[in-house]
Amino acid sequence: MPNLILLHGWGCDSNTWQPILPTLEKIAQVAVLDLPGFGQAPVLNDFSLAALLENIAARIPDNSVVAGWSLGGMLGVQLANKYPKKVHALITLAANAKFVASDDYPNAMSPIVNDEFNESFTQDPKATLKLFSGLLVQGDINERQLLKSLRQQAPVEFSSQWIQMLELLAELDNRQVLAQLQQPCLHLLAEKDALVPVVVAAELEKINPAHKSVIIAQAAHVLHWSQPATVIENISSFLQVQIIEPSGLDKKKVAQSFGRAAPTYDTVAQLQRDVGKHLLQYIPVQLESGATVIDLGSGTGFFTRQLANRFDGAAIIGLDIAEGMLHFSQQQTHTHQIKWLCADAELLPLADHSVDLIFSSLAIQWCSNLLQLLRELARVLKPGGQLVVATLGPNTLHELKSAWQQADNYVHVNQFQPQDSLRFAAIAANLAIDHFAVEQRVIYFDRLTELTRELKALGAHNINAGKPEGLTGRSRIAAFKNAYEQSREARGLPATYEVFYLSVHKR
Repeated sequence: MPNLILLHGWGCDSNTWQPILPTLEKIAQVAVLDLPGFGQAPVLNDFSLAALLENIAARIPDNSVVAGWSLGGMLGVQLANKYPKKVHALITLAANAKFVASDDYPNAMSPIVNDEFNESFTQDPKATLKLFSGLLVQGDINERQLLKSLRQQAPVEFSSQWIQMLELLAELDNRQVLAQLQQPCLHLLAEKDALVPVVVAAELEKINPAHKSVIIAQAAHVLHWSQPATVIENISSFLQVQIIEPSGLDKKKVAQSFGRAAPTYDTVAQLQRDVGKHLLQYIPVQLESGATVIDLGSGTGFFTRQLANRFDGAAIIGLDIAEGMLHFSQQQTHTHQIKWLCADAELLPLADHSVDLIFSSLAIQWCSNLLQLLRELARVLKPGGQLVVATLGPNTLHELKSAWQQADNYVHVNQFQPQDSLRFAAIAANLAIDHFAVEQRVIYFDRLTELTRELKALGAHNINAGKPEGLTGRSRIAAFKNAYEQSREARGLPATYEVFYLSVHKR
């Protein structure tokens, strides 16, 4: 499970996460931190933003997902920028890019109001905190009840660090940091927030279009108390697409499977042809002479040869992990000067910034780690270089998957990553998304054996971890066939392929 670090806001401590903590602990390794001078954490003797960030970084593991509410969210942004190895991804809750308004950023707290609040806290901390609690719940449909709950868990002691945190909050301006932030980021904003205007959601996406903003309906500033279920749902979804685990594919089996399929592949590859032809629309009409072009997962070389025809004078490389496919490709290619390269796409034997264009049609779904793959492709691309990809989504062969699930509990169908995983992996690899599209292609078969034979001929039969070993029993096969027949339509038995088309360039 991912490491999830929770940073609280001003005026409270780590107890503020009580409404959502038990559920989050079921989906992540959660650590709740008290900021220095709050809760059980000692004060920082030499207080500064740098010292504060260093203190937090020392208490969290590498590759964490950091979620911060209000001040905690603003500190999370700074932490992600200064300690990128510590912060894999970021979630902010009710956190503005700038807490105090200015002429060039009006959607924040008035400087006069902020000064008055800070002075009030200096003069009468208890009365000011009571007022502050009211602001936290203002706008919630159950405002009074929520206020009562908040005050029951409010801190009763406060240190001199609280004033210093208020002063820091007034000074923080995260706009430039947010614009440059490379990590995936989710911003949760509250519709009824009395401290952070809801229009900030659009402002944050304008600052960094790669970030995602979600407005939690009917929520006050303390949105994890106001709408805990919705907050949990958004955090859970974000974690699922950010923590991209290795797929469990056995690369040796992948290579062997497709190598064996080389002689039969082109006889049954109509879908692959159609998808690849559509993907060709996203590549340039021409490239500079001497450009380097890679067909990643070149297979039988069908599209490698088309790339060579289009880019006469370019250095064309057909790259595949299956030696059998490359040997077959060489035998089929007589008129083009194409270099054939057997390599793992996640560990390319190519120099940094050496490739102008990477074309990859229905290949990267067989790679084990999507984020590692896209970072490797970004490494070899020249600045401004283009990557165009067609790959399969999780809805692929859902009819086949559903039928097998009714027969047994084994994994019979290859499992593919959702579209958000592909998008966020591209962003995390510092690739700018130019185009993204989803297509559902349905092929019909008269008999189920036609589909299973086609998958075998393509080399695309089950190569996932968790598949059944040995023969599948007759009773289970009969149950599988009967279940699949339930999806028969007038045109035959459907087999759906969910195809993602992605075009990106290196920043």
